[in-house]
Amino acid sequence: MDTNPLLDFSDLPRFADIKPEHLSPAMDALLAQARKAIAVVTAGTASPSWEAIVEPVVDATERIERAWGAIGHLYAVVNNPELRAAYNENIPKVSSFFSELGQNLALYAQYKALAALPSFASWPLARRTTVTNALRDFRLMGAELDDAGKKRFADIENRLAALAAKFSENVLDATDSFALYIEDKAELAGMPDDVLGSYEESAKAEGKSGYKITLQFPSYGPLMQYCSNRALREKLYEANVKRASEFGPADKDNAPLIRERLSLIKEKAALLGFKNYAELSVVPKMANTPDEVIAFIRDLASKAKPFAKKERADLVAFAAKELGLPALEAWDLSYAAEKMRAALYSFSDQEVKQYFTEPKAVEGLFNVVKTLYGVDIVKASAPLWHKDASYYEMKKDGKAFAGFYFDLYAREGKRSGAWMDVCRGRRNKGGSLQTPVAYLTTNFSGPVGGKPALFTHDQVTTLFHEFGHGLQHMLTRVDELPVSGISGVEWDAVELASQIMENFCWEWDMVKAMSGHVDTGAPLPKALFDKMLAAKNFEVGMATVRQLEFGLFDMLVHTALDAEQGDWLALLDEVRKEVAVNMPPAYNRFPNSFSHIFAGGYAAGYYSYKWAEVLSADAYSAFEEAGGANPVTGKKFWDEFLAMGGSRPAAESFKAFRGREPRIDALLRHNGLIA
Repeated sequence: MDTNPLLDFSDLPRFADIKPEHLSPAMDALLAQARKAIAVVTAGTASPSWEAIVEPVVDATERIERAWGAIGHLYAVVNNPELRAAYNENIPKVSSFFSELGQNLALYAQYKALAALPSFASWPLARRTTVTNALRDFRLMGAELDDAGKKRFADIENRLAALAAKFSENVLDATDSFALYIEDKAELAGMPDDVLGSYEESAKAEGKSGYKITLQFPSYGPLMQYCSNRALREKLYEANVKRASEFGPADKDNAPLIRERLSLIKEKAALLGFKNYAELSVVPKMANTPDEVIAFIRDLASKAKPFAKKERADLVAFAAKELGLPALEAWDLSYAAEKMRAALYSFSDQEVKQYFTEPKAVEGLFNVVKTLYGVDIVKASAPLWHKDASYYEMKKDGKAFAGFYFDLYAREGKRSGAWMDVCRGRRNKGGSLQTPVAYLTTNFSGPVGGKPALFTHDQVTTLFHEFGHGLQHMLTRVDELPVSGISGVEWDAVELASQIMENFCWEWDMVKAMSGHVDTGAPLPKALFDKMLAAKNFEVGMATVRQLEFGLFDMLVHTALDAEQGDWLALLDEVRKEVAVNMPPAYNRFPNSFSHIFAGGYAAGYYSYKWAEVLSADAYSAFEEAGGANPVTGKKFWDEFLAMGGSRPAAESFKAFRGREPRIDALLRHNGLIA
């Protein structure tokens, strides 16, 4: 066994052993090995074959991706100054290697030779797709540029990787640096007991009395929803929307990073012959052009906005009459909506939350997977990075074929949000099968006062959503790593597998099985579920136009904004006038923490959530037609969609499952956006 844990690929990552000082030696060794392997491939005189060209390249890059993936995961979930420094030191090395690889003309020629083989047309689908995707990616990585162009392209890629890391760090630091300590419980009127308990425990952990409130969502979200202290809500709201902006320390302001990033990606697109970055972004996606995407967003906005306007007017009237709020401000929205929902449907999120303990919700999730796909999920042992993390195996007929990690609670040093990431992919190598493993991460509240963690129904839905991504990764039957699981799946289709899982959180049989009151163990009463169902589309119009606001802003910032001089806040105001109904205060700096597009993979791709929702709602209709969580439909969805990974276009997999092209009707019907 290698003394450097990052160089041990015999099994799962040795998280308990990985230290910041291991990063540089491991990456240096792996990058050197990979360069040597690529040199052998490009110097090869043997006739072109999968074994001589693709296998060695996949071998070399997989080891880098697995080690760097483990490091990146730690960077996201247990960030600290030493790890951050080591990570940032290695970003340029890794980025340079992949730029080099993508621009290697000799390697490009080898892949072209594969595609030109007379036998290529009869190759297995996954292998053909791997080669055709690689040819596309060589072009998109600048393999056809002259030497000066290649160098500039590689420099841009390096800088973009560094900017993304810095952007995320600034958001994390701004989130973690804010804390409000309150002594007087009266200031927190309206707050549920379990949330107050978590505030108290947070203060106690620092040796303080009273209550500690932070901007981490399990702390911030409930305060905005339940606290009747309007001044306190406003204070928290302002702190949240000013994160990583000019209102804080200059070295943590993300605005200069946004400016530099927009300028660089515009230049990158121009080097490759594209008018703007959005044109480049859609090449590997389902959508054909930025104009098609913008038209899609505007069409959906025109359908949703009349509903959103009415919802806003109703909420304003309710807030004035019942809550004495003469004007409905941004910091009142969650609070007023929760009060109005309780008044209309006679239940609150807090009441529902008592029925979704972590053990029951997780058991319910596993039960849905068992019902649909006939697989068992069992807890297993593995090296972990934190006491709150856990590891599970997925088994079919008693044999483990995949695994995943859970890390469900929010804490300092952990990136906010919820996500799924790849630990390793499925791959058949020399007759030996490597099983896929996923990371599944959320930021929910942990256990308080000796009781299990309680999840809101929205959080249960989030858990199902992320697990859907995990299923696409773990239930693949494709043996070629570059198109196995979620690899090679078009970005605007990748949300289908996650969104379809959310629907099972609304099926009574499933919900009943995943609920149990924290004190009595009694399942969620059917009468309460019926109220939840009646309220399912409460304010869905406002939620829809909010997503469309983000999607349209993203597309326009990457098509219409002058990257060097343009004012993205003014652009966002224009977008809001067009599609939004809730206007935030002038000090709102939402773009400064919009990590999805400025530090994640969603640049000119945020529309994917709504685009995939059309697909997922229509795909779920097949389950509805079969009466719900039906194993026959589940098997077909596994066979035709999940199993196929990125080996064929998502549109073809959708058609194979549904028997036709997707239609928007199901989405509008599910969301109640049909008059």
